[in-house]
Amino acid sequence: MRTIVDASYTDGSKSALSVKKPKVVFVLGGPGSGKGTQCANIVEHFGYTHLSAGDLLRAEINSGSENGTMIQNMISEGKIVPPEVTIKLLEKAIMGSENDKFLIDGFPRNEENRAAFESLTGIVPEFVLFFDCSEEEMKRRLLGRNQGRVDDNIDTIRKRFKVFVESSLPVINYYNSKGKVKKIDAGKPVAEVFEAVKAVFTPVNDKAAA
Repeated sequence: MRTIVDASYTDGSKSALSVKKPKVVFVLGGPGSGKGTQCANIVEHFGYTHLSAGDLLRAEINSGSENGTMIQNMISEGKIVPPEVTIKLLEKAIMGSENDKFLIDGFPRNEENRAAFESLTGIVPEFVLFFDCSEEEMKRRLLGRNQGRVDDNIDTIRKRFKVFVESSLPVINYYNSKGKVKKIDAGKPVAEVFEAVKAVFTPVNDKAAA
C-alpha cells in the first residue's frame, strides 16, 4: 500500500510525485556493504530504476547550473546541503523517467532527510532494504579496493562508518518500528547476498503483477 500525504515545498509548490505515486525503496548500508553491486542486480532482474542521491548532487554540480554552483559552494564551506535540494533532484529524476519503481540509494542519510522526504513528496517507501555488514568486513573490502597509505584509509573508513552509525541507523530504527525494514546479511559472498535480496523482491514483484 503506497501512502500519500498532502505535500508541498517551502515556496508553496506541490510535489509532482504526489501525482505520479511512484513505488520507492530506500537502500541503506554502510561504506563497503555492497549495496551498489546489489542495486545493479535488482535493476537487471526486477526492473527498478536506480537513483543515487550522491550521484545526482555530483551531476548537478558538474552541470554548471546555478543550482549546482550553490551546492558546490555549500559543500566547499562545510555546510550541509538542505534536504529540499536533494529531494528536488530526486523528484526531477523520478518525473523524468517512464518507470514507476525506484531504488533510492544512500538516502535518507539522517532523520532530517527522512522527515523532509515524506513531508515534501507525500511518499512513504514501500520498504527499506538494509545491507547489514560488520565494520571489520566493510573495512576489509574497502582496503582491498583502495590504494595509498593504509593508515589514512583506515582512519577515513572509521570516520565514514561512524557517520553511518550516528546518522543512518536512527532512520533504520524508525522504519523498523513501522515494520518496513528488510535486513540483508551483507557479509556473505555477492551471489548469496543476492539470493536473499531476490527473496525480498520476488513477492513484491508478484504482488505488483497480480
